[in-house]
Amino acid sequence: MHRFLRFAFLFALTASLAASADFLPGVKRIVFLGDSITYAGHYVDQFDAYLAVRYPEREFEVIDCGLPSETVSGLSEPGHAGGKFPRPGLHERLDRVLAKTKPDLVIACYGMNDGIYAPRSEERFEAYRAGIEKLRAKVAAAGAQIVHLTPPVFDPEPIKAKTDPTGKNPSAMFTNYDDAVLSHYAEWLLSRRADGWRVVDIHRVMRSILDARRAAEPGFAFAKDGVHPSEAAHWIFSMELVGELSGADRPAAMDVMNRLRDPAFAPDFMKLISQRRHILSDAWLTEAGHQRPGMKHGLPIAEAEAQAKDLTERIRKQAALLAAAKDAKRL
Repeated sequence: MHRFLRFAFLFALTASLAASADFLPGVKRIVFLGDSITYAGHYVDQFDAYLAVRYPEREFEVIDCGLPSETVSGLSEPGHAGGKFPRPGLHERLDRVLAKTKPDLVIACYGMNDGIYAPRSEERFEAYRAGIEKLRAKVAAAGAQIVHLTPPVFDPEPIKAKTDPTGKNPSAMFTNYDDAVLSHYAEWLLSRRADGWRVVDIHRVMRSILDARRAAEPGFAFAKDGVHPSEAAHWIFSMELVGELSGADRPAAMDVMNRLRDPAFAPDFMKLISQRRHILSDAWLTEAGHQRPGMKHGLPIAEAEAQAKDLTERIRKQAALLAAAKDAKRL
């Protein structure tokens, strides 16, 4: 980046870094729970990058404990993964995850797998609700807070040949799964805001943006396989999460997030964030244990944390550079 443009970018970024003092008070360690979308971790990295740049003095710790294929409901469709293994259920491992990671805040995103890609069923919906309620109770008993994300959008358009509009083919995904099932799950979660639940609505926002993009560009898709969103879609999740948690500080928070999205912005910074996440995620998943075959065996926690500490120092140096307006003229 040209020196003048880089200075202008840093000055504008720093001007919006007057961080709100009441952002997640009392929170240091944040644990993300979810399925393969959370394990992919793009939105976790983006959220982590925001914390590092906006709140360097807080020394937040972010741990991604998302597990591919997982459900909060404990359900699994017949023949999942070609009959190799049933979907793992969160509640088989949740007590161990909470006891070992000791989070102050849990951010949970479930629903995509919980309807098992079939038509709406009250029995499956009840299993999802019961699983969410049990998750909340366990997190509260562990002395932590919890924030829920509504499920992402299921998009049948890119995989029409693999879906079934009747929902009667057990080897095909139900074409109307998003409207009939995931939207219903999202609406239920949002209704619990009336009970004081913190719920971030990524489903509605993702659906709105997807529809608008597709109207202008037929064939556009966030998820080529209908399920796993692109990194661009993960920005929707992270921006909604940051915005919801920021409250009245949302405009300034969104300014920072928009600048972090700039492809010219310190690509090595995001790579360091992602590298640290992978090391810690694999280590904690191995430490807590799970029933999902085929996962990478992580390092022992002490070794993983030592490597993460070295990366954290490099991350902080870059974050400090971005946050130091007084030093910007030197660039």
